Amino acid sequence: MTHYAYLRVSSDSQDVANQKHGIYEYCNRVGIGNLAFVEDIVTGKKKWHERKLGSLIDGMTSGDKLIFAEVSRIARSTIQVLEVLEVCMDKGINVYIAKQNMQLDGSMQAKITATILGLTAEIEREFISMRTKEALAAKKAKGMDLSRPRGPAPTLKLDAKRKQIEKYLKLGLGLRPTAKLIGEAPSTLRDYIIRRKLKIKK
Repeated sequence: MTHYAYLRVSSDSQDVANQKHGIYEYCNRVGIGNLAFVEDIVTGKKKWHERKLGSLIDGMTSGDKLIFAEVSRIARSTIQVLEVLEVCMDKGINVYIAKQNMQLDGSMQAKITATILGLTAEIEREFISMRTKEALAAKKAKGMDLSRPRGPAPTLKLDAKRKQIEKYLKLGLGLRPTAKLIGEAPSTLRDYIIRRKLKIKK
């Protein structure tokens, strides 16, 4: 029997420490130890079975425990939350949600609770989206320009590698060898050369 704690963050800037802290507190309270943490840096928009969560659940067996910091870490939609719980229940995996202090063990009560939790998270996202749209509308009403700046971007992705690119081009290397040396696609390098008007030695 193995105890896994799944942590999902949308980017490197997000701190997983809070999730870990909440999980540790909960597990100490309910007597779950020897946790194996699985960190997944991915947007919640990606389907759960396409994330590390899918591979994790595939490898788990009956009697294993799976702990989440909160229901929103499972998935961003009610349907996906229920899919995860259904698969776990079919495999005999017990699911724990630290923030909501819930244990979902396959019972009808657990399914109802999971539905409510998932729906709550989905409604909250809708409210956040609505508030964002209202704030943008208010700014627009005040005459603020919300459009993206026109014209070419002042800096380009490959500017940091410009010296390398120029060195290889001066040595007479072609487009593909240069692209390979700097670890970029030939098409990306070609666009950069055109935009920065660099010369390819013939």
